[in-house]
Formats: sequence, C-alpha cells, structure tokens
Amino acid sequence: MLILMIIFEGIVLSFIVLIACVVGIANGPVALVSLYEREVWDRCIENGLITETEIKKNANRFKLFSIPLMLFVVLFSVYGINGARSFWEGFIQMTVILLIEGLFDRLFIDWYWVGKTKAWNIEGTDDLRPYIYGKTLIIKWGTTLVGYPVIAAIIAGVVTLITK
Repeated sequence: MLILMIIFEGIVLSFIVLIACVVGIANGPVALVSLYEREVWDRCIENGLITETEIKKNANRFKLFSIPLMLFVVLFSVYGINGARSFWEGFIQMTVILLIEGLFDRLFIDWYWVGKTKAWNIEGTDDLRPYIYGKTLIIKWGTTLVGYPVIAAIIAGVVTLITK
C-alpha cells in the first residue's frame, strides 16, 4: 500500500510542476524562456519580446514558487503522511517521488509539451526548436537522475539528525 501512496505523491508533485508551468506561460511562453537554451533568450531579447532583467525576474519567481512548494510537499508526504523515520525510509521515498516528478517533467513537459506542441512556441524563434537541447537538456537530465537522489540524501540526513 505504501508504494501506491508514494506513486500517488509523485503524481501530485508532477501536477504541481504542471500547474506552475501553466501559470508561468499564461501570458505567453516567453515568460518562461529561462527554461530554454541561452540562444533562445538572446533571440527573444533581440526581437524585443523580453529583457534579460525580466527573464531573470521570471526565473526567480518561478523558482521561488515551485521549489519551496515541491520541498514542502515531498517532506510532508514522506514524513507527515507516510511516517518515514529512518534515513533509508526517507531517502528511498523522496527519491522515488522526485524521480516520478522528474521523469514527468523531462518526458511530458520538456519532450512532448514544449517540443512537440505549439503551446510553448515563441514568435521569431522557430529555427531554434527544439528549445531544450544541448547543455540545458544535459543539466535537466543530470538534475533529475543524479541531483534528485543527492537532494533526497541530504534532506533525509538532515531530518534524521534533527529527529534523533
């Protein structure tokens, strides 16, 4: 039963990221151009669609909303709802939840929604599609597959030390 709950919590976390993206592009995808390669940023700036200051402001706003909310949901799920008490319980549960969200983000949001639909198209940048490639793609996959387990280990370690 616990595994079903962990999978459900990963889906809830994925939904939170989806909502953050929907809100982020509500006035047009250029608002979240910070999630794309630098060449796309530069083109948007050249075309007068946005300034670098606005890009950084939007990126910070997106991070300030989504990252704390994601961490709260993961911590509440693992320690509040699921009752994890040991390092390994917390680490494994957080890693699975974060990997579900990360795979959703990489496959559904980045590959399909951004890469295959027109919802994220920015006027004057069609020749730069797909928007997520190269360095950004490597960083995003690295964060998902390596960074998330490291983050889970750090958080589980801190929680374990605090609760002893």
